[in-house]
Amino acid sequence: MTDGAIPTARLGDTGPEVGVQGLGCMGMSFAYGPTDAKESRATLERALELGITLYDTADAYGNGENEKFLSPFFKAHRDEVVIATKFALSIPPEDPTRRIIRNDPPYIRQAVEASLKRLDVDAIDLYYMHRRDLHVPIVESVGTMAELVREGKVKHLGLSEVTASELRAAQAVHPIAAVQSEWSLFSRDIEAKVVPAARELGVALVPYSPLGRGFLTGSFTNADKDLTADDFRRQQPRFTGENAAANAALLEPIRTVAEAHGVSLGQIALAWVQQQTTVHDLPVIPIPGTRKPGRVEENAAATTIELTKEELELLEPIAAQVAGDRYADMRFSSAGRE
Repeated sequence: MTDGAIPTARLGDTGPEVGVQGLGCMGMSFAYGPTDAKESRATLERALELGITLYDTADAYGNGENEKFLSPFFKAHRDEVVIATKFALSIPPEDPTRRIIRNDPPYIRQAVEASLKRLDVDAIDLYYMHRRDLHVPIVESVGTMAELVREGKVKHLGLSEVTASELRAAQAVHPIAAVQSEWSLFSRDIEAKVVPAARELGVALVPYSPLGRGFLTGSFTNADKDLTADDFRRQQPRFTGENAAANAALLEPIRTVAEAHGVSLGQIALAWVQQQTTVHDLPVIPIPGTRKPGRVEENAAATTIELTKEELELLEPIAAQVAGDRYADMRFSSAGRE
């Protein structure tokens, strides 16, 4: 790693030490339109040079293809990286566009073996429950995940999009290193209950989509007009139609702060998320996704930006004014169940 590597932090009381910013790898093979494998591989290498050590994937990203794509990079740098992957979104063979949420113990065991094989590793560093199956008690699911730790197949446990009460129930079964949820200037619902619970329990927050799936960078203003037909952001309410136009206007305060610092909108949006570590007194390790080396450099540079009290106050009202939910169906998000 270079001398200019980003600082590190621990993933909660029980997790590994990682760079204070991770890398979301989903878009390298899934969801955001055409990909360039060579450029994505260069992005992975550049991220590691910058001190980014937490790499986030899931078995559902490209139906396992994302894990396979990342495997050679992980094998080449096994002692330097922290591999995070997830289970729970089962894809029926007869309809690859569908996702069925499963948290039952037999499925968890099936999923971990498949991920270990695709990743070609002996153990997964951080294994997340991707979404909650409300038909299976969380203590039963986490109990099975804890067995995987005891068996050496998994090192640390994580949960994604859980409520505060679900987190507490899980923590009573086995230490949870991290909770992953959407958290950004546009999405702040977890601050009401999940963040205080995580702080109380010694659990780190791993915000996904800290750049509002790219909207906070100003890279697109309307998903229907600006993005390819296979880009899943076209299915998200806040990025289309009248919602998109209303939300584009909310970027103005971010633009004002960015101009004052001489940086990009995305860097201010990321700096805001990084600064929640201080605001809420718990580890916050965002995982912005990108497929470009230059963009990962820009994102990493945001870890050095400190926003003033006045700038934080200027950005404070944005989330309350956002038009549209972050998903068309919010039942499987923590906000839909709190």
